[in-house]
Amino acid sequence: MKRILSLLKKDAVLTAAWTLAVLSMAAVPPSIRYIGYLDLHTLGLLFCLMVTMAGLQAIGFFHRLGESLLMRIKSLRQLEILLVLLCFFSSMLITNDVALITFVPFAIELLKMTRREDRLIPVVVLQTIAANLGSMATPIGNPQNLYLYSHYHLGMGVFLRTMLPFALLSLLLILLALLRGKSQPLSFGLSEMQTVPGAAPFCRKSLLSYLLMFLLCLGAVGKWIPIPLLLLAVVCIGLFADRTVFSKVDYSLLITFAGFFIFIGNMKQIPWLSSLNSGLLSTFTTVSNLPSVILERSSVMRWIPFTIFIFSSQLITDIMIRHANMRKAMVKNSCRFRSL
Repeated sequence: MKRILSLLKKDAVLTAAWTLAVLSMAAVPPSIRYIGYLDLHTLGLLFCLMVTMAGLQAIGFFHRLGESLLMRIKSLRQLEILLVLLCFFSSMLITNDVALITFVPFAIELLKMTRREDRLIPVVVLQTIAANLGSMATPIGNPQNLYLYSHYHLGMGVFLRTMLPFALLSLLLILLALLRGKSQPLSFGLSEMQTVPGAAPFCRKSLLSYLLMFLLCLGAVGKWIPIPLLLLAVVCIGLFADRTVFSKVDYSLLITFAGFFIFIGNMKQIPWLSSLNSGLLSTFTTVSNLPSVILERSSVMRWIPFTIFIFSSQLITDIMIRHANMRKAMVKNSCRFRSL
């Protein structure tokens, strides 16, 4: 029981999704109609992308990519620009969450190695901003983009033409923030660094397999490959490359999606509950942009301003949370150092 409660506390959005889904079942009893609530196209594509990203992470692909780019870094400013832009551009292809999970520990390790812990909070906050703003440029940048892209039946060209100007403006503002201050030489040559903790043994067979999976996912996003065929291909390739990769997928995100699909589907059947949309939107946006996107899928709001609204509101929340966590961690480490 304690483990279940701990899991529920750890993933507040998942808990909220299924609490609302179960409560709504009291008014709309479970039936075969529930299958129609689920957007299987989005869930299938999201699963395939998560399998691909989990596999690339497992073989240390992103760490090695970062290491190869670091070989020519000579100054602190160059290092900070690289760490932040890695999050910005990689989030367009590997999702903002994967970019942050991969490159924030990478940044912390490098700043400690260069004895510039004083730059931890500014760099990590800028990485958070960069990953969120960069991810809005592509349909696969984050789960809510993928959902909006699928729900509104958008074309790749339409999505990119619409969102790229916002992404370019964001990139300009991020660069202006990074270029402030003086450039200082690093305390030692990063070219001497051989490995970064966390990198897994390299496997060429697995790398080629996961890159093939990623290309197939892009084909499905471009509507050239049917989702059932993509699922079959990803499962077969995954079993061939490394069957344990399926255990590394964040299934809680898929389950969260399903919970909100059921809740919103039931809410449509209850007139008085449907009228609470606006209040629920403002509440959910402060917790996660995912439920807000699903909640407003039938709204008269157009997808472009809605997407910008979701990104801006969630970005503020992410920055506040990450800044607070970094402050707490630094204070804790400082106290531990003094006690020694």
